[in-house]
Amino acid sequence: MKIAKESVENFVKFGKKPDFKIESKNLNIPLGAFVTLKKDGQLRGCIGKILSFKEPLWKVVSEMAIAAATEDPRFEPVSEKELKDLEFEISVIFNYKKINSIKEIEIGKHGVHVTSGFYSAVFLPQVATEYNWTLEELLDNLMLKAGLPPKYWKDLNLTFIHLKP
Repeated sequence: MKIAKESVENFVKFGKKPDFKIESKNLNIPLGAFVTLKKDGQLRGCIGKILSFKEPLWKVVSEMAIAAATEDPRFEPVSEKELKDLEFEISVIFNYKKINSIKEIEIGKHGVHVTSGFYSAVFLPQVATEYNWTLEELLDNLMLKAGLPPKYWKDLNLTFIHLKP
């Protein structure tokens, strides 16, 4: 959490990524992560990397925190004035698998990543529960997030991966 906060603050204030010297074995494991920013309980940015084969977790968290604050296309970049109001949430992705049927997805337990050609989108496990979505609503909204029509998931053989942060 400290890495995410310091990364965002340093980048927003000075335009630079901070330097970290991380000795922890756990933080040096190459893993994926999502950083979610909220302001007043509302989403303010969320970007992540599902897979990281080379970069250590601490670096992924730092980069995704900065990206969530400055590159999420749904929002303007975070301003210096907003920094004090930001809430941070980090989801470490340590387990994922391709699924054969959407029936394998458990609301609130699995996140979902879908790809279709150049289109892709991800929802973390908590998203469906926060919005009280059914599986169909989750998939419709996932399609919209990917830039696809809502019922697209019914018509094609898409690649779904469920995530267990």
